[in-house]
Amino acid sequence: MTFDSSALIVIDVQQGFDDPAWGTRDNPAAETNIARLVAAWSDAARPIVLVRHDSTSPDSPLAAGTPGNALKPVVAEAPHELLVTKQVNSAFHGDPDLHAWLAARGIRQLVICGIQTNMCVETTARVGGNLGYEVTVPLDATHTFGLEGPGGLRLSAGELARATAVNLDGGGFAHVVTTDDVVGA
Repeated sequence: MTFDSSALIVIDVQQGFDDPAWGTRDNPAAETNIARLVAAWSDAARPIVLVRHDSTSPDSPLAAGTPGNALKPVVAEAPHELLVTKQVNSAFHGDPDLHAWLAARGIRQLVICGIQTNMCVETTARVGGNLGYEVTVPLDATHTFGLEGPGGLRLSAGELARATAVNLDGGGFAHVVTTDDVVGA
């Protein structure tokens, strides 16, 4: 597997995800691995796309115009060709149009990392797969938080990350790998 013609899509690596209100996160090495990917893409002069979630809820830690909306230092100064802002889970439903930008450049291969594994990373990977991109997700360059669902069912952050890996890889949406797999390719 080679990544010479791929774009790195860095999803929602924002200050607001450090807010304790999110609960317990998994993968404390996520930002380190994201930085490794950004450095590899930058060194190889491959395209990097940063994505920022601009929440429309004024109480959100990611609300537009608040300190939590800012990108974390690990990516804030990253060289990038495009910044996509969005209010939903998929970077393909943001502004400017990511799909059009990629298509205009003939990019068909994506490496997707960032926050949250089971939300915006997974949704962007699924939509990308549906649009015909070859998608790779280095799972150790993502993180998420525990979540409660119907009837009090609760899954830990680690359980949700494993479910995302199965959904994406087992479902044929993306190849789920490690940062070492990508950087070493």
